[in-house]
Parts: sequence; structure tokens; C-alpha cells
Amino acid sequence: GNIGAFYNMIALRSTLRSRVSSTAYRTITSTPSNLSDEAAPAAVEAPATGNIGARFVSMAEVTVSKIFPAGFGWQTASIVADGAGFADDSFNFAMTTGFGDFLGVFTGHTGYYAAKKAITGSEDINVAAEAQTGFLLASAAFCSGAGWQPIVNTLQGMNLPFSGVFAGTWVGCGTLFYLGLRAGRTIYSGPLTHIEGPTYENSKNDASLSVAIGGATGFFVGTDAGYLPDQNFLIDVVGIPDGTPDLTGCAIAGSSTALGFGVCQSGFNVIFPAGKCWND
Repeated sequence: GNIGAFYNMIALRSTLRSRVSSTAYRTITSTPSNLSDEAAPAAVEAPATGNIGARFVSMAEVTVSKIFPAGFGWQTASIVADGAGFADDSFNFAMTTGFGDFLGVFTGHTGYYAAKKAITGSEDINVAAEAQTGFLLASAAFCSGAGWQPIVNTLQGMNLPFSGVFAGTWVGCGTLFYLGLRAGRTIYSGPLTHIEGPTYENSKNDASLSVAIGGATGFFVGTDAGYLPDQNFLIDVVGIPDGTPDLTGCAIAGSSTALGFGVCQSGFNVIFPAGKCWND
């Protein structure tokens, strides 16, 4: 299982002439080129950046709204694919699990912010904008989710130790997520007015977020209790042995991606200077 994941999942706010929402970040510091002066909403004051406490709050929101749903969605889709007779090395299996990742991130993100707005009545939450951000992050999650099983199969087929499969999946899926984000920005920023096009500045944020997403996918490798179990240092935490009930397995899968993202992002929260982390 994967963000994916899993996001996006990840709330961003613009502080210039327009306010742009993106689940990948809490703030964006530029206005999308496709928003006219007339269409741009009024500027809003941005929260202080670089605050470690705020970073952990943002991380928790992202984990609940996107990272856990990504792992849960991937695992659910893998059960569907298996029931349909798709071998785990088939194209159909990869596409099905990628879509499960997409669905988990999109519904998790959009549903979370819709519920938050309904409960708090906050005028700062634009559900339509959040839906577009969720679509961007979900598209990136599709890329990493579809690639997870082929990457794991390839690395395991090379008889690598568990640590090698773990690290290779982290790098491989993190890269796919990053490429999905960049392609999504390029394609969607035209028709979707709340998605910022690709820039050098957001490429740095996309990169650091993608590393954290890669961590989620790497920890997801720990759910495979059948591959070198004596080397799997995560097996007692997130292992899914044969015979595990489906729903339990899906919950464990979501927990594994949440754990991986949390471990990596916690490090980023502490070591990144103020204003330099994607969730500032």
C-alpha cells in the first residue's frame, strides 16, 4: 500500500492581491497568473511563518485529511483489484490502486475542509478552491500510488534487503509525486483558477512536500509482512499478515502512511528555517 499519498494531502494561502488555496501548503506567496485584477479577491493577512507549533498543527491536518485517507484508499483499491482477478504486477492493478489513492486524497481533503467550514463558519475557507487543490494533490497521489506496487515488485525482484526496498520506494514514489504536482500545476492552472502555475518558488515547496510523501510510501512497505520479515523493522507496528480482516488492513495501511509522513515531516518542522518549509 501507498499518498498517498497521499496531498495535499495541506492548506495554502496567498498573501498578495489574491488568496489562493492549495492543500500542499498553508500559504502561497504569489498570485496565479490566470487571475485578473478584477477577479482577484481582497488580500488577507497571512499568519506568521516558521512557527514550529503552527507547523505541527498543519502537519496534523494534512495527516488526517490526506495522508491517512491515501493509505486507506490504496489498500481498499488493492482489495478490489484482487477481487477482480488483477495480478499485482499488472497494469490494471497499478491503475486501480492509483485511483484508490486519488480518491482517498481528493475526498479526504475536500470533505475535511467542507466539514471544517460547516462547523466553524470560517470565511477563510473557500470550498471550491479547496476542491481544486484537492484535485491537484490527488492527481499527484495517483502517480505515486500507481507506481508503488511496480516499484516494490522491482526492488524485491532484485532481492534487495528490506532497507533497500524501503529507501528505494521512498525515493521512487516521492519523485513520482513531485512530477505529478509539477505536471498538474502546468495542466490545471489554466482552467482551474485556484491552482498556481509552476514557478521556481513553488518548485521548492513541492520538492520538500514530495520528500515527506515519499516517507509515507516508504513506511507503507512495512505493511508487507511476507517479504524478509526478520528485516522488516516496521512489521510489529504496521505489518498486515495474511488473514487480517479487510477493514483492519485498510486502517493499518492508512496508519503506516500517516506514521511515515509524520516522522519525516516532524524532522522538517524542526530543522527548516522560518519561511522555508512547505507548510509555512
